[in-house]
Amino acid sequence: MALATWWGWSNGPSIALAIALAFGFGYGLTAGAVLRAGLSARQALGVALAADTVSILTMEVMDNAVILAVPGAMEAALADVLFWGSLAISLVVAFVVTVPVNRALIARGKGHAVMHAFHQHH
Repeated sequence: MALATWWGWSNGPSIALAIALAFGFGYGLTAGAVLRAGLSARQALGVALAADTVSILTMEVMDNAVILAVPGAMEAALADVLFWGSLAISLVVAFVVTVPVNRALIARGKGHAVMHAFHQHH
């Protein structure tokens, strides 16, 4: 959101960029970790998709819903408290909603549980 706001983008492209970056960085961090564990790039992508899709999707839906619900948040400038305050609140709400989703997935052997086989213990 900060980049799109800085660049003066409208709401649609701002949200699209935020979602694309969230998925890109989320998948990239997971894929990088399992690549270091010895998986091929194709296998690492599969693990990242399985481990992170529901989590990132939940986080992004909540994050963007809160920002869209706060009057004026999407129009606020980087120097405005409203911009940073609504962003902080949206991330807290998204985190609080996503943690139980991730816990439920892990309890069912899904989500981040698919990565447990690739953790290296030192």
